[in-house]
Amino acid sequence: MALAPSSVAPPRAVTDPRLAPPPSTDTRPRVRTGGITPEVVSHVATSLLGSLALTWLIYENLITVSGTIGFWLVWYGVFLVMLAAVSATTLDRQGVIDRVVAAIVTTCGLLLVVTLAGIVVFTFVRGKDALGHPNFYSETTAYIGPEAQLDQGGILAAMVGTGQQVLISVLISVPLGLMTAVYLSEVGGRIANVVRRVVETMSAVPTIVAGLFIYSLLIIQLGGERSGFAASLALCVSMIPVVCTTAEVVLRLVPNGLREASLALGTSQWQTVRRVVLPTARPGLVTAVLLGVARVIGETSPVLLVAGNTSEMNADPFHGPQLSLPLFIFTQMRLPFDVALQRAFGAGVVLLFLVVLFFSLARIIGGRPLGRTSPRKQRRLNARFAEAARTDSEGAAA
Repeated sequence: MALAPSSVAPPRAVTDPRLAPPPSTDTRPRVRTGGITPEVVSHVATSLLGSLALTWLIYENLITVSGTIGFWLVWYGVFLVMLAAVSATTLDRQGVIDRVVAAIVTTCGLLLVVTLAGIVVFTFVRGKDALGHPNFYSETTAYIGPEAQLDQGGILAAMVGTGQQVLISVLISVPLGLMTAVYLSEVGGRIANVVRRVVETMSAVPTIVAGLFIYSLLIIQLGGERSGFAASLALCVSMIPVVCTTAEVVLRLVPNGLREASLALGTSQWQTVRRVVLPTARPGLVTAVLLGVARVIGETSPVLLVAGNTSEMNADPFHGPQLSLPLFIFTQMRLPFDVALQRAFGAGVVLLFLVVLFFSLARIIGGRPLGRTSPRKQRRLNARFAEAARTDSEGAAA
């Protein structure tokens, strides 16, 4: 039997004004947590100019005090006070505090950027004369004197030594660091806590202590010689904690659902780690390796202790002293000649370029979310799927 449509009317909205909520009486301005408004620009500009004029008047004319650093410190303090006073004309107490704190935080960020840019620009300006000579990259300083002009000699031996020492450090540190990170992340247990504490302690060990350890063990106790290999072992002490700590954090970011799905299909824990966890965390693991390389490529003290010092080309890292870029900079800075200082700053520019390159690669590769395939790999997978679909259609047609 069909049911008759319901004749019950839907509930009507309440129109009684006595039951309506009272209108809001809060007229305070809303505080913006981000963005730049014309009001913020006018307040900051007014405070900057007013505080600068007031500081100049008091600091330079009313009181007998001089000094550039003191002037700018006083100006910044007056600027914060004036910014708070100007902001109080349109904002409440909470808004004023928010704006002053935002100004302090922004100043700290700008100060850091300006300091870094100043270091890079200063090093480049002092070393640009050496960078303009092609022989700077293709010759050594073995057969020239300390007063030789910049069109003679170069950093070839130092670049070869740095490349070999970092490469050996990577070959030793990366497997140890990654396997330790897998153990800490996937296995765990009581021993894992001890291993984690040891890794954290290694990250706090000064590099010169690592150089002393390798020097006393490898050279004094075992009778070895100063070489690039000894310097690589000293660099490993600083590189392993960076790789291990970063890789452990990356592995912990892999969703547990992927591990559980793999184990539910009957795979072992090692197969899950090898086929699911490590491929998913591959961009982060590459970032860990690059950060470790950038950490040790500029170390000077351990290399100075165990690598020896030479001006000749030594492509054998296992025998004889070997030069590196940090050691080349150190030795050239000790010479009281302008050309030597220019060579040192030129090598510093090359070293800064390598460090920035590795950090940039780590930032680019590490910025990709875990598990996301690259466009190149996605195109390859699409082509493989298209080929499989075409093969299936041809087989069905036959």
